[in-house]
Amino acid sequence: MKLVIVAVGQRMPDWAQTAYDDYAKRFPPDCRVETRTVKTEPRGSKALDALLAAERGRIEAAVPKGARIVALDERGTALTTMALAQHLRQWQQGGDDVALVIGGPDGLDAGFKAAAHQRIRLSDMTLPHALARVLLIEQLYRAWSINANHPYHRE
Repeated sequence: MKLVIVAVGQRMPDWAQTAYDDYAKRFPPDCRVETRTVKTEPRGSKALDALLAAERGRIEAAVPKGARIVALDERGTALTTMALAQHLRQWQQGGDDVALVIGGPDGLDAGFKAAAHQRIRLSDMTLPHALARVLLIEQLYRAWSINANHPYHRE
């Protein structure tokens, strides 16, 4: 199984990229993490729906065929770390790749969110894009460590 983080946005700040890379390299070969960055649609005279639709097309092109799609959405289901670990275990048992999708400055297209297999949220608070990426990969690593009985997570 592979976890594919599809994120709309430009280059992350150095501090965020360093933190992200640190967690990404910790995953074992049987639970690889890959990042696919999707270009943000330029904000300008286009209507919001048109911007999100353009980004949706890029996101869908970046998602591996047959992957389970998990949309990160502020109105998604709140998960504890233990619940995320349980989802990760189920995803691994299912064997399909999982695409975790982080939207751009204005979120994700409503139709894309509705079609996703799951919608989850990282926090009740609004997070900067770079921090959301770091938080997501850290929580995925923590979930993996719980399932592997690795000492990273402590209760």
